Amino acid sequence: MHRTIVSAAVASIAGLCTMAGNVIRVNQAGYLEDDMKVAVMLMSEAVDSETVKNVENFKITDAASGRERIVDAVKVTEPWAPSAMSLRIDFSSVTEPGEYYITALGTRSGKIRIGNDVYAGAQEIPLYYMRQQRCGYNPSLGDSCHCHDGRLVLSGKDDGRYVDVVGGWHDASDYLQYLTTSGNAVYQMLFAYRQTPGVWGDSFNDRGERGANGVPDILDESRWGLQWMMKMNPADSLFLNQIADDRDHRFAGLPADDPVDYGWGAGKERPVYPCSGKPYGLESNYNDSKGLASSVGKFCSSFALGAEVFAGIDAEFATELRRRSANAYEVAKAHPGACQTAPCVSPYYYEEDNWADDMELAAMEMYRATGERGYLKDAVDYGRQEPVTPWMGADSAHHYQWYPFVNLGHAWLAMEKDMRVREEFLRNIRSGLQRVKDRAGNNAFSHGIPFIWCSNNLTVAFITQAMLYRELSGDNSFREIETAMRDWLFGVNPWGKCMIVGLPADGDFPTDPHSALTNLEKIQVTGGLVDGPVYGNIFKSLRGVHLRNADRYAAFQNDIVVYHDDYADYSTNEPTMDGTASMTFFLGKLASAGNKKDDEKHDM
Repeated sequence: MHRTIVSAAVASIAGLCTMAGNVIRVNQAGYLEDDMKVAVMLMSEAVDSETVKNVENFKITDAASGRERIVDAVKVTEPWAPSAMSLRIDFSSVTEPGEYYITALGTRSGKIRIGNDVYAGAQEIPLYYMRQQRCGYNPSLGDSCHCHDGRLVLSGKDDGRYVDVVGGWHDASDYLQYLTTSGNAVYQMLFAYRQTPGVWGDSFNDRGERGANGVPDILDESRWGLQWMMKMNPADSLFLNQIADDRDHRFAGLPADDPVDYGWGAGKERPVYPCSGKPYGLESNYNDSKGLASSVGKFCSSFALGAEVFAGIDAEFATELRRRSANAYEVAKAHPGACQTAPCVSPYYYEEDNWADDMELAAMEMYRATGERGYLKDAVDYGRQEPVTPWMGADSAHHYQWYPFVNLGHAWLAMEKDMRVREEFLRNIRSGLQRVKDRAGNNAFSHGIPFIWCSNNLTVAFITQAMLYRELSGDNSFREIETAMRDWLFGVNPWGKCMIVGLPADGDFPTDPHSALTNLEKIQVTGGLVDGPVYGNIFKSLRGVHLRNADRYAAFQNDIVVYHDDYADYSTNEPTMDGTASMTFFLGKLASAGNKKDDEKHDM
């Protein structure tokens, strides 16, 4: 899933077909008791303003008692094609736990859950997918894969030398592995645990097998990633960036059966690429690397936060992580610039252009670990180089051009005691949120995220930033769009599609994702966040993308944006490891609403 994307278009007006009938989209997971609660109605025919103003036409009913009440408000929005009219139906005043449904102009919604426990356990669901993505020993399959990894390439005199880098996670439904996404996944899970430590369960051991081991499962998974990252840093002067390349795409079977021959025998060693500060590639295609900081900065921040979290669990492990984080910081600082992944037979790779955000986060973690003010100064200086993550408010971007999609360094700086620093970075966070809100305008779903490849990952990043801003500032200006983007992931979107496999269990979630586990073995890739909708021009331009089945969402597609629950559409329906890991923060926060053991006043 590593191909270049350049997209355009912001409107969603022109339709491909005429929508038959009206539909009401609701969050299929549910609403917290004090949530802003909004359903979206898409209508095949417009009605007059008097009909909309007559609130008697819009009621919410308690499914158990049959009690009806009028909804709070109905707002006409820009029509989302192919609908002729779109409405936002507000029922926020309904706070009593229970199950409900809305009736509007003769149309009835699906089940609506309300309660502070509706997300209880949801925070654990992404970890199922992470365990399924494990490389080396895979507990979901009870088998091992890629046990010969790997041999160095593009490493000068070390070319062909064996390095043990077995472990980590497969990036997506192919079996490539990247420091870029894995380092972010590790940090996101550690951060999620750090912010809501009381909500995480212990049902699996460190091998990913069922059975408690006295350590929260999210930390078992984080440690799996950290141990792999340590292997990817085999010497203080050597940082590795990638295992395998797009030659792997020749195989679409189960990981243990991978027969791809990279020159050392079928199914044997795979190439291991070092972090490089200059463009490289094994064949005619080259990336545009300019430094090491983006990748080595990720080593630093994950090692540093790992040292903090594991200090009370495994002191020896934490001490080594702390030592490595300090070394990685110095290497990254000495080599500014972005380190990109490597293309091979195709001109596709992660085109990460920014790096100051990685260094800002690394510097903040070093400051938090040591208390040395020089690191804080570095963090502020790096943060000022990129006040707003550039995708926010934009219509287009190259693939993973601005990554990670959320800058958690800003959040740490916004927690600082120095009020000038705190206020400056709160303003930066707010500015990014405002740009997305402005872009959403008056569309039915309050959706301002660009429909570039992996748009759902950007949506998770937005939710994370909005939650952090609201908690740190007390400002509720973005609460509606924060909730709308959460609801988008759980079915309040044109297709009525929940974007996380298996969540909720009775929801309309992807059943035909781009995954060999599902395609060949009918194994549900529970917890996987799929890429999400893309601009139509992206879907049409990518090599090999097609539909192998009839599109059951055809009535809701338009000329601008599409989504397909179809194995052959890897552009919208492929789960990704990093997007999935990034959900742990916001799901942990939602779960904490129903978990009174969690200290909601935990010092961030």
